[in-house]
Amino acid sequence: MDHTATLALFDRQMRRGARSDTPGSRIERTGPVVRQTGPSHAWNGILWSGLDEAGADAVIAEQIRHFTALGRAFEWKVYGHDGPADLAERLLAAGFTAEERETLMIADAAALPTTVELPDGVELVPITDAAGVKLVTEVHDRAFGGDSSHIGRRLLDQLATAPDTVAAVVATAGGEPVSAARLELYPGTDFAGLWGGGTVEPWRGRGLYRALVAYRTRLAIERGHRFVQVDAADTSRPILARLGFAALTTTTPYVYAPEGV
Repeated sequence: MDHTATLALFDRQMRRGARSDTPGSRIERTGPVVRQTGPSHAWNGILWSGLDEAGADAVIAEQIRHFTALGRAFEWKVYGHDGPADLAERLLAAGFTAEERETLMIADAAALPTTVELPDGVELVPITDAAGVKLVTEVHDRAFGGDSSHIGRRLLDQLATAPDTVAAVVATAGGEPVSAARLELYPGTDFAGLWGGGTVEPWRGRGLYRALVAYRTRLAIERGHRFVQVDAADTSRPILARLGFAALTTTTPYVYAPEGV
């Protein structure tokens, strides 16, 4: 895989050429910014920006005005190769808060393992309805902490109105959900995204994360996608590297929450 060419393709298809990922959301291209605006439970934010030093602060202020007028918190996804060089500092000065930096990792799907190996007593359950979505959010709440209801609502919307754009799966042991993940499919692009892979504490270290990567990679190939992509946390990066993913750049969410939101 040519890392430079693949990153350029990712920027072109997934950021500059982005499509709405949630029913009720829309992609807007305004000046040097591509953003998604949608309902409060959807992802709202900046997908791509092509800023220069002279105009960056004005563009940042305009995005704040746009989302504040709608009463929406929003995220500016800053990639390691985005400009200007001090974009992160400008966002912080404008009132954004930086969240944990992740690594954009991409692999040629055909080069990855697709055989699903599960511990004894564990089975995979594809998610197709509200009862299954509840299992996904239960795993997320236990694995990551916090409230994952917004993820569940978004997943329900996708399954109901755009089922060709998402696939989710839960691993169960004795009927108990112990791991979950979803695959975001982007029709017409070369990429599929691996998201939300989480395992509850007692079941970590038993190969479930790798199994869910293999399961979703196989689906991505069947749906005609060449690459699979992950915004990887530090805990996931070594596993993904061993599987064959390459680190192409970093991505850091900068979040702005208007007062009262």
